[in-house]
Amino acid sequence: MTVQTLYTAATGMQALETKLDVIANNMANINTTGFKKDRANFEDIFYRQYRLPGAEDADGNRTSTGIEVGLGSRVSSTQSDHEQGAFETTNNQLDFAIEGDGFFQVQDPNGDFLYTRAGNFGLNADQQIVLGSANNGYLLEPNLAIPPEATNVVVTADGQVQYSTQDSPTLQTLGTIQLAKFVNPDGLIKLGDNLYKRTDASGEAQVGDPGKTGFGSIRQGFLEASNVEPVNELIDLITTQRAFELNSQVVQAGDQIMQIVANLRRLG
Repeated sequence: MTVQTLYTAATGMQALETKLDVIANNMANINTTGFKKDRANFEDIFYRQYRLPGAEDADGNRTSTGIEVGLGSRVSSTQSDHEQGAFETTNNQLDFAIEGDGFFQVQDPNGDFLYTRAGNFGLNADQQIVLGSANNGYLLEPNLAIPPEATNVVVTADGQVQYSTQDSPTLQTLGTIQLAKFVNPDGLIKLGDNLYKRTDASGEAQVGDPGKTGFGSIRQGFLEASNVEPVNELIDLITTQRAFELNSQVVQAGDQIMQIVANLRRLG
């Protein structure tokens, strides 16, 4: 049984190591636009049954409880918290924040749809609205190109993109930014670059206009900040570290008991 103690405590240390990685990623993304913090969920591993509940004892009486010993824990999933982040004022015409549910839709170079909460958009060489990224210029979907003569760009809460020129100060409508939402946003895959990709677990994207039922509104001149709470992450970091230390002490205790047994055997 002492050997089993070592393996059981090791599973706890492995699970806590994964949680530490999750916390480190959250802390690293405190200033990442539109980032949603993750949480590591744990589950217990199967049990070794020595006596089942309701089994008969030597006198024929049925026991009300059994004897079972668990074999440790493991990470069952990592889950994103899609709570709204704070708004940062930028006054940039192509910075957008979503107030409420939904994701911006963008296209990768292969034409596949990806999704993001980051609204730090800009223009490429063809005057098309693209997501600011270190690797690629992901085109906003639907694809909108700002005319070169435009002097002012206005995006309304319901997603209408309007512009004016020096010769024509009256706003002209260019198109409408649409948002996508999912039945299970936790089923989306995080790709990096502030992007998500749909999976069978997330379900198909439901596309609609901002401000309509179930969809958030767009705020121009703002960015959504990361929803990581540094104080909470530091508390999680401390509790994770202490839990890891406790599991390591269990390993040491198991090793000491085995050493005592070995010494008794030599004395015998």
